[in-house]
Amino acid sequence: MNILSIIIAIIAFIVGAVLAFAIQKILLKSKAASIIAKAEEEAEATKKEKMFQAKEKFLQMKSENEKLINERNNKVAQAENRIKQKEASLQTKFDEVQRKQQELASQKEILTNQIQLNEKKAEDLEKLHKQQVEQLETISGLSAHDAKEQLIDSLKAEAKTEAMSLINDIMDEAKMTANKEAKKIVIQTIQRTATEHVAENTVSVFHIENEEVKGRIIGREGRNIRALEAATGIEIIVDDTPDAIILSGFDPVRREIARLSLHQLVSDGRIHPARIEEVVEKTRKQVEEEIIETGKRVTIDLGIHGLHSDLIRHIGRMKYRSSYGQNLLQHSKETAKLCGIMAAELGLNAKAAKRAGLLHDIGKVIEDDGEMPHALAGMNLAEKCKERPEICNAIGAHHEEIDMESLIAPIVQVCDAISGARPGARREIVESYMKRLKDLENIALSYPGVLKTYAIQAGRELRVIVGAEKVSDSEAEVLSMNIAKKIQEEMTYPGQIKITVIRETRAINYAK
Repeated sequence: MNILSIIIAIIAFIVGAVLAFAIQKILLKSKAASIIAKAEEEAEATKKEKMFQAKEKFLQMKSENEKLINERNNKVAQAENRIKQKEASLQTKFDEVQRKQQELASQKEILTNQIQLNEKKAEDLEKLHKQQVEQLETISGLSAHDAKEQLIDSLKAEAKTEAMSLINDIMDEAKMTANKEAKKIVIQTIQRTATEHVAENTVSVFHIENEEVKGRIIGREGRNIRALEAATGIEIIVDDTPDAIILSGFDPVRREIARLSLHQLVSDGRIHPARIEEVVEKTRKQVEEEIIETGKRVTIDLGIHGLHSDLIRHIGRMKYRSSYGQNLLQHSKETAKLCGIMAAELGLNAKAAKRAGLLHDIGKVIEDDGEMPHALAGMNLAEKCKERPEICNAIGAHHEEIDMESLIAPIVQVCDAISGARPGARREIVESYMKRLKDLENIALSYPGVLKTYAIQAGRELRVIVGAEKVSDSEAEVLSMNIAKKIQEEMTYPGQIKITVIRETRAINYAK
């Protein structure tokens, strides 16, 4: 019984296991079928999505490709248009060139015909000329060469006779008016040397002992230097220049006042705005007194009396003015002495000439002359101060702004040029000086036959060496005149330049 129960139990267990297995298998198949169906659905959805993306990508690529093709087509079309335009332009130019060639060919043919016609006419004229010459020789009994020689001899003799007669008449007239004409010619000749070169010094340098003084002059926040510039009217430049301060201004008297004021302030050590104004005012009065004293001393030294006080003050101001490095007061004194000497030699009023010579450049120191030339400004000042008319005219005419009315005027002009043109009187910039000498030599070298040129005596003499086989004695004289004329026309220079043409013949042999 127990065994049977066990067998039944075993069989029931086996049947239960088989049924469970069968049920589980059925369930697994059902689950697998659902999973497969779901996977197939997902695969189908993924497939559709991928196909949609591929289609979009295809459409995008197709659009880009079409756009690229259109751009290339447009470029090709533009290139074709440009080529067509160039072809049309080239065709037009080609047609124009052909037309011009045809015109040139026709003109060439016309010119060739005209040349042939002219040659034929020239031959006919030559034949006609020969016939006329032969007829004249037959009628006169002389050949053309003999007739030419006789005509030249006749003209030479006639010219010599007329020239000798004219020379005798000129010499007789010159003997009658020799003294008067000699003075006039000398004065007119040396007037040509009068030139003017004006270059004003606008900068003064104030030297200091050390760099610490610069800070004291500038002051806190620049108040000292501003006060000094306001009081003097001079620009004060404090830069990296060692141991120096630059004073810049067009008025030399103001620069002198600024320089003396700075010297006193630095020496005293007290530099502040109130002290600066006090010192500048005191220095201005001292300078004005010194200007008047200087003017008085100059007039006494030259023996000139009765000058107006305003003229004396302006003469003193000349001490602080310069022209080309030449002090204006020294230049005026020198001109006055030269005028006195020349006037005495010519038998004129030496005192009046000396007076005009001293005052001739006084217009350069007038403060409010505006745009008027200094000669006319000086003349107006002299007229206000009741100077004589001949003195005023000499002042105004020494640079030919007005006509000269007396012999004193050209004397002043000449002596002004002599004082300014003498060697060492005025300073020249080295570059301009070298250029002037080089230009002098180049002018002479431009003439044929000139071998060498030398500018000597600071450019006041030009020596020209010519080839003896190329230039004769008479041609050397003409060459000297031509060079002098060309220098006068093309160059500006102080004084006068002597042109010496040297022509020599050298014979060289060697003893062996």
